[in-house]
Amino acid sequence: MKAVIPLAGRGTRLRPHTLTTPKPLVKVAGRPVMSYILDDLEKLGIEEVVFVVGYLGDVVRAYVADAHPKLKAHYVVQEVQDGTAGAVKLAEPWADDELLILFVDTLFDADLTRVRHLDPSWAGIIWAKEVEDYQRFGVVVTDADGAMTRIVEKPSTPVSKLANIGLYYIRDTPLLFRGIDHVIASPASGGEFYLTDAFQYMVEHGARIQTAPVGGWYDCGKVTTLLETHAHLLRSGRSGIDASAQVEGSDVDASVRVEAGAVIRNSKLGPNVTVEAGAVLDGVTLRDTMVGGGSQLRGVNLYESIVGDHSRLEGVSGSVQLGPWSEVLGR
Repeated sequence: MKAVIPLAGRGTRLRPHTLTTPKPLVKVAGRPVMSYILDDLEKLGIEEVVFVVGYLGDVVRAYVADAHPKLKAHYVVQEVQDGTAGAVKLAEPWADDELLILFVDTLFDADLTRVRHLDPSWAGIIWAKEVEDYQRFGVVVTDADGAMTRIVEKPSTPVSKLANIGLYYIRDTPLLFRGIDHVIASPASGGEFYLTDAFQYMVEHGARIQTAPVGGWYDCGKVTTLLETHAHLLRSGRSGIDASAQVEGSDVDASVRVEAGAVIRNSKLGPNVTVEAGAVLDGVTLRDTMVGGGSQLRGVNLYESIVGDHSRLEGVSGSVQLGPWSEVLGR
């Protein structure tokens, strides 16, 4: 089995953090979003991944080579942002096996091992999460056996509450790519070709695609939801103070992560704060905030903020979004 990860987008909803960092490498609870997913793939035994890159693709290549050196990685550039079907089509030269297709805007609690035990009658799996605000999503409509019959984008009536989360397993890859070719040969919807239309083609040509549940689904595609996912991760085992960190005269909540070499003095941290390696904080109050490695904060009071690596803030109060190497000096 191989994996395909499309990540050519510019991540405009996460600016300014994506001006210098590809969206999949923006950190949450001290790690790039994509790193959590690559760990899941390695646990599943997947050794080969096709990355569909574009904006800041060289940064993705360097990260994978450094952080996952055992991974057999292929890269293909999506020159034109023509949608999810167009992105996966570019991976076809390596698609000589079963495929796991993952979009890294989200993290998820999903049992990927079910692909190892799937009955031969199924052509694939689409994971979905039941939601109440179904109008915001593409939802999966199923039959009595849990097989996908169609996907409806942002329905105005409650045809289904199973939101499509962007995680798919495809056993019948030849039929998938016939479906993608059919979609690309048809008029584009707003200039984009959708992978879900290729799944619809598969179903209409006799494929059975199983719908599988996820225990949790955590959006990382915009600042507000990234911070919500950050809070979830800290409360699910990512919090704690590294033994080499220095904490003096400070009140640190249990839902705080302080990494190696960080220095915390006369401060109040929490809930839901990450201080990355080497950061120095003096006289600060933080909640629902991520502070990048090597940053220096003095006399600040921040909430719902993301501070990039190697930044310097003094005398600032409120909510800020700063990329790396920024400097804001208040009164």
